[in-house]
Amino acid sequence: MQPLPTLNLRDHVSAEEWQLRLDLAACYRLVEHHRWGDLIYTHLSARLPGTEHYLVNAFGLTFDEVTASNLVKVDLQGNILNDTPFQINPAGFTIHSAIHQVRPDAHCVIHLHTKETIAVASQQQGLLALSQYSLFSLPSLAYHRYEGLAVNQEEKTRLQADLGLNNHMLLVNHGGLTVGPTVGDAFMRFYDLQRACEIQLAIQASGQPAIPIAQAIVDNIRQQAKVVHSGSTGGQLAWPAMLRKAYRLDASFAQ
Repeated sequence: MQPLPTLNLRDHVSAEEWQLRLDLAACYRLVEHHRWGDLIYTHLSARLPGTEHYLVNAFGLTFDEVTASNLVKVDLQGNILNDTPFQINPAGFTIHSAIHQVRPDAHCVIHLHTKETIAVASQQQGLLALSQYSLFSLPSLAYHRYEGLAVNQEEKTRLQADLGLNNHMLLVNHGGLTVGPTVGDAFMRFYDLQRACEIQLAIQASGQPAIPIAQAIVDNIRQQAKVVHSGSTGGQLAWPAMLRKAYRLDASFAQ
């Protein structure tokens, strides 16, 4: 077995880029910790501030092998921009490039194939207002119909139109997706979406009638969330704790 190439970019990139690399690599490790990964597939991407350059995982690495230094820098066409022995999965980057192209606010895009998001995305009614977690996604939730593997460039325009200005998406028969202005915001949005799907499936599996949440409460959740977060976003509040957790789990992501 060949060992992974040892890279250390800390002294070769700006402090801003290094911090983004740390955040994104930590996010990959947290996804692995929560068992949301899919072998070497699915992706988390982040835009380098003030550029049209993006960081994404190297193709062929499991999420617990991702480090700040082995993240690959690419442009919207998937061209590799930094000196690296690694490649990316161009088909996997199709969805991310489509969103980054039209959503300048979406600095981070998370797309995962968890069984719970696939299951709920594949139900006729999609995500239902059955738990508090569902309320964090429903006011900003979009759907995209399945068109096969994401290799068709023409699908990108339909994906962009379906997402619109929403921050959560269920890709029918496929999985979940969230975007955010920071890695932390995208992560916390996916956490909420994932939990909402888990709870919905648990309620449905119980065989007991569900008690739906009133639409008036759904409509008011954004205002309530502002009070809970004291004007900050969920990512701003929770991400420092998540980053500390990533260091406790395995600090090798920071290499």
